[in-house]
Amino acid sequence: MKEGYTIKDQEKPHFITCTVVDWIDVFTRKVYKDIVVSSLEYCIKEKGMVLYGYVIMSNHIHLIVQSKEGRLSDLVRDFKKFTAKNILEAIQTEPESRREWMQALFKKATESHTRNKNYQFWQYGNHAEEIYSLHFMWDKLNYIHLNPIRAGIVEKAQHYIYSSASNYIMSKGLVSVELADNPVINTSKTNEFWKYSNYDE
Repeated sequence: MKEGYTIKDQEKPHFITCTVVDWIDVFTRKVYKDIVVSSLEYCIKEKGMVLYGYVIMSNHIHLIVQSKEGRLSDLVRDFKKFTAKNILEAIQTEPESRREWMQALFKKATESHTRNKNYQFWQYGNHAEEIYSLHFMWDKLNYIHLNPIRAGIVEKAQHYIYSSASNYIMSKGLVSVELADNPVINTSKTNEFWKYSNYDE
């Protein structure tokens, strides 16, 4: 892991990326996305997670997250461990045509690491970037919320329910998000997700 992408200040919010090994498109199935949503809600209610933004894409998730207890590394580790366990169990028990193929890749991923004995779901490392200003916070929120638009999934950010865009635009969403302070919106910038919302449903 690069030195520049480690969590040094455990109390500060960070932009985190969790990527499935080999970029496997696990999250094309609703059941697996819902496990992530439930895990985020649990961490918010029980583990002191403060979530400012998120998106669940087909093979990775982005979070802007903070720990109320000043133990962000532990919080992210526990979140990844819990989601991996539950998603791997769901792959085993749910109707899944890709089961054997995915399990073979998850098994192969353990060969270079002794930490996981059976399967490895998430890649190691989180590409953590400290949120050092409100401007940087909104750069990352815009990046997160524009992901589904860039991927051609939706035309408007709030129409993708597995992200926090609807929390910011319509004050409702699947996960309880701590809304970041309102930015000064530059309407000339094309990378503002607000430009793709028009505030209607």
